[in-house]
Amino acid sequence: MIAVVPKLREAVVIDAPLERVWAVVAEDVKNAPKWTSYLDKAEKLDPGPPGPGTRYRYHLKLPGGHKETIEVEQEVYEKPKRCAGKIIKGPLKGAWSYTYTGRKDGTTRLVYEMDYEMGGWLRFAGGLLAGQYADGVRTTMESLQQYIESGKGPKAKG
Repeated sequence: MIAVVPKLREAVVIDAPLERVWAVVAEDVKNAPKWTSYLDKAEKLDPGPPGPGTRYRYHLKLPGGHKETIEVEQEVYEKPKRCAGKIIKGPLKGAWSYTYTGRKDGTTRLVYEMDYEMGGWLRFAGGLLAGQYADGVRTTMESLQQYIESGKGPKAKG
């Protein structure tokens, strides 16, 4: 039997320069709950600046009052163009990426992609949760756009 791996892809154009969008998304992870649906808390698990090998722990609040924790590891950290990695612990398995494209008009196109497979109890609620998870990703990208465009979050670092 072949496992079905859902693929999510959401894109948004943010009225902010590439470096500012990167600073908020890739460098200010601890404040991600301010713009991320289903995220209670984000922790960087390794000392030093973010880069390949950096691990994060995300405390999720899922539909139906469920709470889960996942850990991810960055494999790609190409400032300010692409950040990608894999889920290394928790009830989700898979890979994720953010791709940043600066545009001539000063805006940034941000694309989030994720291939994932639900495990544990999530596997049994998969159909229902997959749709809600996809909606949550869409809402998160819209929230991120509003968060940055309203001037919140860090400014770009030199």
